[in-house]
Amino acid sequence: MNKGIAWTVLSCLAFMAIILSLFISRMNTTRELTEQEYKDLGAYFIDPPRQLSDFHLISDQNIDFVIDDFKGQWNILFFGFTFCPDICPLTMKQLSDVKEELMDKADRINFYLVSIDPDRDSPENLRTYLDNFDKEFIGLTGEIDKIYKFSTQVNAPFFPVINSNEENYTVDHSGSLVIINPEGNYAGFFRAPHDQNKIIKALDSLLN
Repeated sequence: MNKGIAWTVLSCLAFMAIILSLFISRMNTTRELTEQEYKDLGAYFIDPPRQLSDFHLISDQNIDFVIDDFKGQWNILFFGFTFCPDICPLTMKQLSDVKEELMDKADRINFYLVSIDPDRDSPENLRTYLDNFDKEFIGLTGEIDKIYKFSTQVNAPFFPVINSNEENYTVDHSGSLVIINPEGNYAGFFRAPHDQNKIIKALDSLLN
């Protein structure tokens, strides 16, 4: 075999190796889901994401929380309250399981419980409550009018209860999970009721 033929054969083999490598890489890379596939998983996205107006809340560390604190990470928010007897603890447990299943990818997501019952949910109470699910979960509270205004921006309605005389009152609220993107914009939501396996699949695609 002369040098010309040998060089041609080697070139062909090298080209085939590159093509095979690209094919294998593509097969092993998670494909981002289509809009319809996201919807089938209960995830609905706004295009383009909605810019939020300024707000001012208080974190479970008793420090100010503003819109810029959402930036740099994906954010999943649930609007609930610590005295909630059913949907809130169930949802927080589902989010805890989601975070565990996502493993290292979960480092790119912050999970929040936004209290709709600030009369009973002090920063300290929120922190104690969330520690039962995940010590990295973040609680937000504040003045009821500011919480309500923020909730309307992200389509998470609730019916405020103010200065109730009942000790064990409840608060009606949405079960959706709000999605805020790393630019601090309202990106969409997960519709209730929630299936944690579907949430995991949607977030896995989103993070890729």
